[in-house]
Amino acid sequence: MGDPALSRRGFLTASVAAGLGVSALSGCGGSDGGSSSGTTTVEWWNISTTEPTKTVWAGLARKFEARNPRVKVKVVQLENDAYKSKMTALTASGKLPDIFHTWGGGVLRQQAEAGLVEDLTGRTAAFAKGLLPVAKQPYLLDGELYGIPFDIGMVGFWFNKSLFRKAGIGSPPTTWSGFLDAVRKLKSAGITPLALAGKESWTGMYYWAYLAMRTAGVDALRKAGEDKDFTGDGFVRAGEHLKDLVGLRPFQRGFLGAAYSTPTGQAATVGNGRAAMELMGQWAPVVEADAGKGLGDDLGFFPFPAVEGGKGVITEVFGGGGGHALRKGAPQAAVDFLRFFASEATDRELVRTTGVLPVVPAAESALGDDNLKAVQARLRGATGFQLYLDQAYAPALGQQVNDSVAGLIAGSTSPRQVADAITRTAKEEQ
Repeated sequence: MGDPALSRRGFLTASVAAGLGVSALSGCGGSDGGSSSGTTTVEWWNISTTEPTKTVWAGLARKFEARNPRVKVKVVQLENDAYKSKMTALTASGKLPDIFHTWGGGVLRQQAEAGLVEDLTGRTAAFAKGLLPVAKQPYLLDGELYGIPFDIGMVGFWFNKSLFRKAGIGSPPTTWSGFLDAVRKLKSAGITPLALAGKESWTGMYYWAYLAMRTAGVDALRKAGEDKDFTGDGFVRAGEHLKDLVGLRPFQRGFLGAAYSTPTGQAATVGNGRAAMELMGQWAPVVEADAGKGLGDDLGFFPFPAVEGGKGVITEVFGGGGGHALRKGAPQAAVDFLRFFASEATDRELVRTTGVLPVVPAAESALGDDNLKAVQARLRGATGFQLYLDQAYAPALGQQVNDSVAGLIAGSTSPRQVADAITRTAKEEQ
């Protein structure tokens, strides 16, 4: 699967650009985790840093240890951006954790082509066949399975019903022009329409990605990735639509310096009722309640609107899920942990306590939240699906998408410059 040396050099270039020395990160992979006492230690890296997920996942590790007394699970939990940066450097070093969070797509493919991750097709066949097929899609590379999902979902707008009523908005908008009208109504009512974590570029990317899907069409994103060309009119118009939104000044004060899950960040701003909406994945309610107070019955969900005259439709969804991959040569205990995490009992606990959508069909009955049921219904009825762009594409290209869109939102980059910058990076990755 490609040239491992080239793949690793690509990761190393990205890690140097991010200012990360490989020597700063150590202790991952490279052994069977055994000890003289006969105990196997597996290192598990994940991004579950908010409650209740952080505690629930740590508890699952302890439960696994209780059932497997000769295994110890070392849990490393990192915030999203810090995780991505450190994994980039670790991949460049050729030493990955035994078990690690993955979104699949281009990042996982590059790790696989570098010979750093385990092909799980045979080792997990006994239990992976029972998982939802759509949940496994991001981890299938040339028909082989390189990750086991624990979540699946989509990005959409989470909104405050009370603030919508206060602004005189009777129902969620279904078109882009209707969405801009709703933003104007909220501002006229003295309400901040949108919360955004401008400090974390992946949050703004969601807007451009969806607008590209709605304007150019979901197939155009796939073709642009293959052709290394994002200069088409549909992609430029996506940036123009986003520029129109930014021109309305819809975000909270200080959004360019705001993080996502901190007490003053994007999720808390919505969860505390200080903004009417955020564009976020299915995990949003949990993070809003952890970082802020949460909205309870006032929280609603609606899909990203259709763009008039665009080639995309409202039933095409953008998102993905979370999964776990293993480093090449990971011990059997790591495979056993994946089996434990993908069991019906664990999936039910995750659905019930952390708000994830089930990947084990038998666990679906544990889903009680009406908003998450709405997300699941949208996924079932989806006519197209696009993985997060910073995961669907190779790492350098995904980061360029994030950075270029962040520049557009900050007012330092034009829609045409966004398309040109992404294309240049795509061609450089060849």
